[in-house]
Amino acid sequence: MDVTYAEVGATREGPLPAGYLHVTRRARLTAGFAEAADALAHWRPQRGAGLRVRTDAERAGLGVEFASGIGAGPLRLWVPCKIVWIEDRPGRFGFGFGTLPGHVATGEEAFLLSTDAEGAVWFEVRAFSRPAKWWTKLGAPVARLMQARVTDGYVAAMRGL
Repeated sequence: MDVTYAEVGATREGPLPAGYLHVTRRARLTAGFAEAADALAHWRPQRGAGLRVRTDAERAGLGVEFASGIGAGPLRLWVPCKIVWIEDRPGRFGFGFGTLPGHVATGEEAFLLSTDAEGAVWFEVRAFSRPAKWWTKLGAPVARLMQARVTDGYVAAMRGL
């Protein structure tokens, strides 16, 4: 299935595309790189932020489709995504995923781990998005607050390793 936006890979490097809400967050972790990379590959940021994850893949990989769910019981909202890029090399690990048809937004979000010259491990979230449904356009201020809360949850989950 194809993603719902043209700027595939824009969260990997460089400036985020115009015309979208941008989110960037960077935090130093206390966990080692290998532990953090394993947690990231096994959906720890999403689950730690209170989201449910549906996927047939045990770990993140290029082309893997998954859905994140927020809410409770029958009120849970599932949003489909696809991993569109992955980076896995010494001192850098992460991936970017894009929205699929049926998602309430359109855009891309990325999680990236890196180490600096002193060996510190950093976790970065980069995203660009805009509402895709009439009701998310109407509720854009609430959607932005929810996105900020979920992003804080991603960071807290990785810091809690």
